[in-house]
Amino acid sequence: MNLLALIIAFPLAGSLVLSFFPRMPDRLASTIGASSIGLSAVLTAIVASSFLASGEPSFGQTLWTWIDVGDFTPTIGLYLDGLSVTMLGVITGVGFLIHLFAGWYMTHDLDGAPGMGRFFAYMNLFIVAMLLLVLGDNLLLLFLGWEGVGLCSYLLIGYYYQDEANAWAAFKAFLITRIGDVFLAIGLFLLFTTFGTLDIQTLLEKAPQAWAEGDTMANVAALLLLGGAVGKSAQLPLQTWLPDAMAGPTPVSALIHAATMVTAGVYLIARMHGIFELAPMVLELVGIIGALTLLLAGFAALCQTDIKRVLAYSTMSQIGYMFLALGVGAWDAAIFHLMIHAFFKALLFLASGSVIIACHHEQDIFKMGGLRHKLKLDYGVFIIGGAALSALPLVTAGFYSKDEILWLSFANGHHVLWFAGLVGAFLTAVYTFRMIFIAFHGDEKTHAHAGSGITHHLPLIVLAILSTFVGAWIHPPLGDVLPHAEAGGHGILQLSLEILSSVVAVVGLGVAAALFLGNRETANRLAGTPAGRTLWQLWHNAWGFDAIYDVLFVKPYLFLTALHRRDWVNSLMNIVPGLALALNGVLSPMQNGRLRWYALSLFAGAAVLLAALMFGG
Repeated sequence: MNLLALIIAFPLAGSLVLSFFPRMPDRLASTIGASSIGLSAVLTAIVASSFLASGEPSFGQTLWTWIDVGDFTPTIGLYLDGLSVTMLGVITGVGFLIHLFAGWYMTHDLDGAPGMGRFFAYMNLFIVAMLLLVLGDNLLLLFLGWEGVGLCSYLLIGYYYQDEANAWAAFKAFLITRIGDVFLAIGLFLLFTTFGTLDIQTLLEKAPQAWAEGDTMANVAALLLLGGAVGKSAQLPLQTWLPDAMAGPTPVSALIHAATMVTAGVYLIARMHGIFELAPMVLELVGIIGALTLLLAGFAALCQTDIKRVLAYSTMSQIGYMFLALGVGAWDAAIFHLMIHAFFKALLFLASGSVIIACHHEQDIFKMGGLRHKLKLDYGVFIIGGAALSALPLVTAGFYSKDEILWLSFANGHHVLWFAGLVGAFLTAVYTFRMIFIAFHGDEKTHAHAGSGITHHLPLIVLAILSTFVGAWIHPPLGDVLPHAEAGGHGILQLSLEILSSVVAVVGLGVAAALFLGNRETANRLAGTPAGRTLWQLWHNAWGFDAIYDVLFVKPYLFLTALHRRDWVNSLMNIVPGLALALNGVLSPMQNGRLRWYALSLFAGAAVLLAALMFGG
């Protein structure tokens, strides 16, 4: 476990080397980028095995004191327990597979794009920031990693900065997530002023001693932490940045916007569970936000034509399930679904990247069609990943994690949230297999060429295996970390609800097949009705949140800036520099380097002084 710091050191070293030599050959850059994460993944496996074999509930390692101001002495300290072990496995394990695939993808994407060294430097730096976020033993170090992943997200979303739309997508993601980060920062200030520390374990010990359940300050602190979580995890009302973030390269979408960064909010709430347990109303709000997000995102995914935007809205929806689980007290189930989601969503994003390259950078599913004949591996892994996303029973990993969330929400008395999750499961099956049937079935509309090579095949195959019931055999070691959700009524009721959720998923698949296999006459007829056209526009535009925010926030801000562009206060402040510039204009010509002019100036000045002395008295 003394190797813990090296898990961060290898990606950091890779990022620094790639940053100092950004013009190195592409193959060398991808080798350094992937191997540094691979070494980190190997060390994670060693450290995790040692930690679990030790039987200790936690392990701490202080590297050095970061700041020493009075009683405020936060450290660069690492903290390992079952939750951070789980997150380490996801970050380094899935992250390595994504880096490996990215080496293949970036060589085919827009002729290698502007500098693979720069790309992998950003990717490695993101892994460093994410590792700091989950290993930090205090909230200040967590916040450093939190801001680091936000910065790397901005850099990677706008990687193709030559296209102005991509730059604006990066700016939008950065700005909206910063709104949540402000709430999180204020929450940290509140916790520090109340308890005099930002050490996470100390806070979780002191909070129940200072605050009773339902205490106003506990509610405020939990709300502020929740504000940070909804921004980073793209939940209502700060969810609009995620679909536009698909402007980045597809491996970026797999790493940042499916497997790791967007789950940071889930991790934050789980890590600070002691604060949220003291604020039951806020915890209920967490579940409500998750339920609303999973429904709104599910309907929006039904009407997307871009293959990556379908997956983006499905990510929002699945994170919504995790928030729902946290809100009903199913802490273990939320983290279990976080892990399983990383497997199948990374698989789907990487497979979509393979399809996009095969179809010559085409992302519109309606311009694909018939791809199952040419792209057999991509089709197979899409079926496996889509089945896991839809939680088809018994054979997929998604069934076990999502079913646990639905059961615990019902068993703990949150029947409305359970019903919302059930409806979301139906929508998930419909929009997932809509995407698959439209892209891979029907008539062939474009010439496609299959990807090849171990860096293409291996990540897809490994993630496909983990997306089956095999992945569900991996149980996060959370027994000593998170509260255990007690649920009575096991037996026939639980089995009945499991059968019901399975039937709902299968019915969703059947509806998708009926609407989107074959000539799609029924779907086209429904979309052609006035109500169908209205719903299509509403859901295609994700319920119009962008337009609403544009009216409520963007346009008023632009109006105020235009109104104050010639603000009188600003004009008054400009008088001093204006006078200085005017005097400069008058006096500058006098410094011309001519000796006669300087002599004349001296005589003239002397004459003026004599005149003043003679006539001034």
